[in-house]
Amino acid sequence: MTQVALNYGRKKILLNLDPQWDVTVIKKIEMPSLGDPSSDTRMALSQGINAKSLSHEASECKSACILICDITRPVPNGLILPPILRTLLSSGIKKENILILIATGLHRPNEGMELEELVEDSWVLENFRIENHFAEDETAHVDLGLTTKGTPVKLDRRFIDSDLKLVTGLVEPHFMAGFSGGRKVVAPGIAHKDTIKTFHNYRFMSDHSAKSCVLDHNPLHLEQLEIIKKIGRVLAVNTVIDEDRKLAFINYGEIVESHLNAVNFVRKYIVKEVCKKFGTVVTSAAGYPLDQTYYQTVKGIVGPSDIIAEGGDVVVVSSCTEGLGSAHFARAQDKMIKLGEKAFLTGLAKKKFADIDEWQTQMQIKATSKFNVHLFTEGLNKKEKRLTGINMIDSVEETIRDLMIKKDDKSLAIIPEGPYVVPKYVSP
Repeated sequence: MTQVALNYGRKKILLNLDPQWDVTVIKKIEMPSLGDPSSDTRMALSQGINAKSLSHEASECKSACILICDITRPVPNGLILPPILRTLLSSGIKKENILILIATGLHRPNEGMELEELVEDSWVLENFRIENHFAEDETAHVDLGLTTKGTPVKLDRRFIDSDLKLVTGLVEPHFMAGFSGGRKVVAPGIAHKDTIKTFHNYRFMSDHSAKSCVLDHNPLHLEQLEIIKKIGRVLAVNTVIDEDRKLAFINYGEIVESHLNAVNFVRKYIVKEVCKKFGTVVTSAAGYPLDQTYYQTVKGIVGPSDIIAEGGDVVVVSSCTEGLGSAHFARAQDKMIKLGEKAFLTGLAKKKFADIDEWQTQMQIKATSKFNVHLFTEGLNKKEKRLTGINMIDSVEETIRDLMIKKDDKSLAIIPEGPYVVPKYVSP
């Protein structure tokens, strides 16, 4: 019996597969481990890419704002924040002039025990101001004008007004912007809702290049770069983690160059070339913390798009412990189900501003218009399951077995880490 474990919440789902099936398991290429992550972090801060050391950069500043990702990203904050903060303090920036700002975008704030889990370090929690970004707070943003494509650029004034602007983040595949981290932590991370709703509208999202691991001609990425230019000098600390969530890479420097450096590293390990298209693919929504909502599960659904045969089947596991997602997303899903996919997209195409979170519904349609989706979850109630608009299943193994029999096809692909690994079809 062939066994494969899928990421699911804080645990694994173990699949027992028929040994007669032709199973292709698609995983990351094993990443090198950092010998001493703490030492490597300190060294990275002393050797900037297109930047002076962090201590030198900080010595010329009186205030600092550090952006961190929200709880949906497993950034190793407990490892990187203490040396960053100690460097700022030793460089002369007073503790009361340092702010850690959570780049929530349009997500909910991270507070209480969740904040403790996010920051991972009691010294940081007890000694520094940590605040959430609120995209719908009209007074909290600075208007920096328009991009050449007409996107209004409004960003959190706490970041814009700081002398030292430092972004931290995790560089991993992102199904719209190519890769997460870097410029994405700024926009949408600390952007006003009008900024987010513009470059997440139908025109941007329907572009062929708005997909995972693609930066060339990606309209979201290009818009983010233009937004960064409007700010001025921004620094970044970029991290990459391996399959076991251990730090595999860290760098520091000017935000655009250092992010591209990290992208070049991670791309070698997470883009897997596959020489066939499958009728059945089994995947996950990456496990905790990404798979807490169905909203984030859409990333797992879209992930295998390049290797699934037209009309094929994708089986996804996701814990969805927090339910469907925002009320905005629930309304978009309900509207899509009532109108139908085609009419829903027609309505999106007429809007300058997307409604909040409806872009995730648009991304789901990119997948469901090409293949069938089957979801195993224990976190959604009956109403929420209906609003997904996809097939619900009670058993992953039985569903796979039924699909194998129905198609008389004994080959299938399995992607245990879901959207953290990007399979790419190449002609044999």
